[in-house]
Amino acid sequence: MKIQKMVFASLLVAIGTMVGHVIYIPVGVAKCFPIQHTINVISAVLLGPYYAVLNAFLISLLRNILGTGSILAFPGSIFGAILASYIYKKSNKISLSALGEIIGTGIIGGLVAFPMAKFILGKEVGAFFFVVPFMLSTIGGSIIAIAVLKSAFAYKLTKDDGRHSA
Repeated sequence: MKIQKMVFASLLVAIGTMVGHVIYIPVGVAKCFPIQHTINVISAVLLGPYYAVLNAFLISLLRNILGTGSILAFPGSIFGAILASYIYKKSNKISLSALGEIIGTGIIGGLVAFPMAKFILGKEVGAFFFVVPFMLSTIGGSIIAIAVLKSAFAYKLTKDDGRHSA
């Protein structure tokens, strides 16, 4: 089972690293990049807290190394993964896990990004500057994750009941 989790986690890291900056949803003048948040919720539900946080960290690190992300990817992913995992572990509900991702990334990650932008990147922005864009991305990604997970669970149920035909 541990090997299967490691392989699945590796696959999610590869997907997040390679397409996280390519797939976006236009929201007015902004672009919502939902893949990281989709992966956070999927990891939280299917793999648990350790893998979810590790996946978020590795995707952020690899995207920074490859030049497709910024240092703000760390607070923009890790806090959501932590909260999504913790809430799913306590509630066993996908929708609450997604809410944890939204609060962790959108609010906590958005606020933690402020001092990073100011002191590390030298950007003068308001304390809540990152909350709105982080919220847009994480809401989009969380909705996608809910749809993917509910579809996967529905498929598994029909397959397990013998009602699935090839």
